[in-house]
Parts: sequence; structure tokens; C-alpha cells
Amino acid sequence: MSADHDHHHPADLPTLEEIRRVLRDLPGPDLEAATSALQREQTLLKPRGALGRLEDLVQWLATWQGNAPPELTHPRIAVFAGAHGITAHGVSAYPASVNAQMVQAFLNGHAAVNQLATAADSDLRVYEMELDRPTADFTLGAAMDEATCARAVAYGMMAVEPGLHLMCLGEMGIGNTTSAAALCAALFGGTGADWVGPGTGVDGEGLKRKAAVVDAGLAANPSALTDPLEALRCLGGQELAAIAGAIIACRFARVPVVLDGFACTAAAAVLHKADPKALDHCIVAHKSAEPGHAKLLAAINKQALFDFGMRLGEGSGAALAIPLLRSALACHLNMGTFADAGVSGPAADLPGVMH
Repeated sequence: MSADHDHHHPADLPTLEEIRRVLRDLPGPDLEAATSALQREQTLLKPRGALGRLEDLVQWLATWQGNAPPELTHPRIAVFAGAHGITAHGVSAYPASVNAQMVQAFLNGHAAVNQLATAADSDLRVYEMELDRPTADFTLGAAMDEATCARAVAYGMMAVEPGLHLMCLGEMGIGNTTSAAALCAALFGGTGADWVGPGTGVDGEGLKRKAAVVDAGLAANPSALTDPLEALRCLGGQELAAIAGAIIACRFARVPVVLDGFACTAAAAVLHKADPKALDHCIVAHKSAEPGHAKLLAAINKQALFDFGMRLGEGSGAALAIPLLRSALACHLNMGTFADAGVSGPAADLPGVMH
């Protein structure tokens, strides 16, 4: 496993305006692959629809890989780590120094996501987004200037390589549930109190402080309410911008995406606000224990695969979705068909049955 340090950038990085243009030109679903997967599904040895969402997941994989049957031998988990200026307001139970310490834990194989990646037989990459240069305090103005935000989006795009069958996205960044709450309020309305939650474990006064920081951020950045990428620039973080970039690049590379919890979904919601179809190639792994996540899922019209009361981040929930998707695909690939087994199909398919 390797960490990539955000120090080398090509000269011709896209601007935010160019990224807006790219968002207007996203490729659509591969309907041929979708139809092919559905046709196979209908021959399998079970009542139609009996595997419920497992069937939907195989269709989704086929549709967005452009591949029927889909493949799942090369999944990747990508974790982006970023530093936030708002940590100075005491919005987290942990100091900002934990960012670099956690990246080291990922590299040493000691974090939860390392164990989950190993169990899921998945590649894991960690991307360090200028941890020594936190974003600006967004209660005083924009978190990032145009160039920094566009560079972070582009960096996320570069994390997507050909040959991946699935991309599971995660983040690490002390203070980023506050940033995520601010993004949600800018994109979907409401105040800090409507969107903040305990994060790493703040309560009482800490929650009030988080809500006040979000409200101050909204007040200090009126342009954040006018445009989704502007919201990302003013209230987001480098790791959240990178997640948005990775989602865009996955769409063009035909790599389906699994989103993790609250902060990761908030980064994705920026794209949903720009185009409601922008997240069609994404599923959300789990409903986080962070209270804003349920409300955010409703806003972007996504249903999480499971709810285990997790709130760790670092791609942990997304990693858990890999074995679930593999199970769905195993049924699709390896089950017998009615014809193979000599079992009568549904009555509607038999000759001479009255309708």
C-alpha cells in the first residue's frame, strides 16, 4: 500500500469553470449491458426479484462498468486525507495533529480500513492532501482559493486508473464533519443546528460550537449558496474536493463508485446539486450514525445498503460493501437457470397458460 503526497502537479490543471463544463458532459448508462444482465437474471433459478437489492446491485455494476456480466476482481479503496482550518474553533474531540498520525497508521496497516481492505481482498491507497497546509478558516472567508480547489479536484481525478472494477471512496480529516455539515446547509438549506452531529465525539457545548461555526461560515461566504462548486471551494476541504474529482473521473472511466459515510456523501452531493444524474454510478454503503447523513441521503435520493451505526470514516463502510457486491455477483454468475435444472419456470412463461 502506498501514500501519495500532493506535491507534484501538471501545469495544465483544470479550472473550476472547466470542471463545471465536464459535469455537463457526463456519459450516461450502458443500457445494452443493463439489458443483458437483466435477461440473465430472469433465467436464474429463483422467483423473479427474489434476491431483491442483490439483483439491483448486479444491474448497477453492469450498467456503469458497461460490462455484462460485470467483474469485481479489482476493487480499490481510496482514502483522501485533508487538514481543515476550522479545527482552531475546537469543533472536534481530536487535535489536527491526528491527521498525519492517522495517515501513518494507514501506511503501517494499523487502521480499521486496513483490516477491512484485507478481508475484502481489495487494493487500498491513501492520498495525503497537503496536511501541512490546512484550508483557511471558513468563518472568515473561503476555505480555498479557486486554484487550490481545482487542483484538489484534479488530484482526485488522477487517483482513477484504467482496469479498476470498483472504487470505494473514503476520507480522513479532523474537522471535516463540520465542513460536511456546512456544505449540506449551503446545498440543501437549513442552519448549522440542522446538520451538525457529534463527529468524533463532541456533545453539548461542542455541538453548539460546531453549529455556530457552520452558521458563521454560511454568513461569511454568500457565494457558497449560489453554485455547488463554489460551496465546495468556500466550505469544503481538499480531501472533499478530491472525492468529488474521483467520482467524476470514475464516471468517464466506467468505474462504479461506493461512497462511505457523511463527509464522503456530502462531497458527492456537490455533484448531485450540479446535475441530479451525476451520482447515478454511485451507491452509498451505509447510513452513518452521524445524524445529518439520513437527511442528506433523502436530499440526494439514495438508500444506503446497510446501517451498522458506524461513524468512523476512512472508507470503512465502503470497504464492507465489497463482500456484499461480490455475493450479489456470485449469485448472478454461478446460479443455475430454470433450463439447466429442468425446473419449471414461472407459470406465465409456460405454453398454454391462460392470462
